Amino acid sequence: MFGFVKNKKGIWKKILEKNPEGLLVLAPMADVTDIAFRQIIARHSSPSLLYTEFVSADGLAHPKGRVRLLEDLKFNKNEGPLIAQIFSGNPENMESGARLVQKLGFDGIDINTGCPSRTINKQLCGAELIKIENREIAREMIAAAKRGAPKLDLAVKTRLGWNDIDMSWIQFLLEQNIDVLTVHLRTRKEMSKVPAHWELMDEIREMRDRIAPNTLILGNGDIKDSTQAKELIAKHGIDGVMIGRGIFTNPMFFDNDRELTKQERIELFLEHLELFESAFGPTPQNIKQFGKRLKSFYLMKKFLKVYINGFPGAKELRNELMQINDPAEIKKKAVSLLKE
Repeated sequence: MFGFVKNKKGIWKKILEKNPEGLLVLAPMADVTDIAFRQIIARHSSPSLLYTEFVSADGLAHPKGRVRLLEDLKFNKNEGPLIAQIFSGNPENMESGARLVQKLGFDGIDINTGCPSRTINKQLCGAELIKIENREIAREMIAAAKRGAPKLDLAVKTRLGWNDIDMSWIQFLLEQNIDVLTVHLRTRKEMSKVPAHWELMDEIREMRDRIAPNTLILGNGDIKDSTQAKELIAKHGIDGVMIGRGIFTNPMFFDNDRELTKQERIELFLEHLELFESAFGPTPQNIKQFGKRLKSFYLMKKFLKVYINGFPGAKELRNELMQINDPAEIKKKAVSLLKE
């Protein structure tokens, strides 16, 4: 079914060699970094790597859940290099999920140990693993992923701590012999309500240099443009940064923040709509049928602030489009804007 599995160990460092100024990576974001949006970024911008949305390894282990979640692991060849992010609190499921990721042909695997969602945390997943009493489980998750995907680099994305900043957690992860560590520079309690603690990045990098010099370090949090991203990489001597919300300001973040005209932004929005429907099915006109779709078309509305932005009248237009609940009308309105 899957054919020969290529050994891709060391791919992160190979990509870094081609990007000596540092890696600029699109962060995994739920209901954002799906196959449709990744294709937009891959076609029109140039990140060092892309990430999938995070996917439950427990769900992948379930016969029915696996059918649905495999849709989240679909990708096109033009999206590479592509990292699959998974999460679990069950070693057996983590191992089988990692094995599947390797067979599907991804370029690497990442374990989410930073998601602050209570729903995820109740499953002994995400940021829940930061707690001291759960670190043995975290150790088992990392070991299980290595067993499942020995031909892929293993990355871990995390936060600075649970309620308080806890460098012992960062040290713990560095001691696990992982290939890449990405640190969202806030605690779970802080969510995104306070500025990211970039003042701590030097300490983290020095800890890496001392404990695990072969582990790549990336920072994440409050990165607004590519100029700032490159400055942070140089200032702190790290290997790269991960961009999340910054992509909502300018979809051309990875193309040196190239400014788009109003027409280009609207054309991108329409292209994204087409890719979304191609990936998740045609949009039904009957709203009662939306539950049958893999993803609701209304998830596309969050992308209005990506595309309908940066030109006079954008805010008013965006607010107008947000009030339209008929997908066909949204597309009709977007097409009419191109004729103005």
